[in-house]
Amino acid sequence: MDGIALLTITVLAIFVGFEVVSKVSSTLHTPLMSGANAIHGIILVGAIIVAGQASDPWVLAVALLAVVLATANLVGGFVVTDRMLEMFRGRKRIVPPDGKSAAVEAESKERTR
Repeated sequence: MDGIALLTITVLAIFVGFEVVSKVSSTLHTPLMSGANAIHGIILVGAIIVAGQASDPWVLAVALLAVVLATANLVGGFVVTDRMLEMFRGRKRIVPPDGKSAAVEAESKERTR
């Protein structure tokens, strides 16, 4: 393939990827990120294998750059997934020693006013 065809495929892939990702609802984002993290782990393993078998210094440099970028992508994906899960967990209720929760007491005070 010539350079123009590769550039065209790359630009089309960017547009299609942007459209697909922008249409994903927030409820599906976390499971999709988990799947993407698994794929990024496989990419990291492949980059490590290529770096281990590189004989040319340029190939080794590009492979090591791929290892660094794949690691950053993998770690960033786990951080984003963890933050998304924190949003879905909600707040914990603190129960005082008398057994009533603070939310129940606040509601009863508002009703008596």
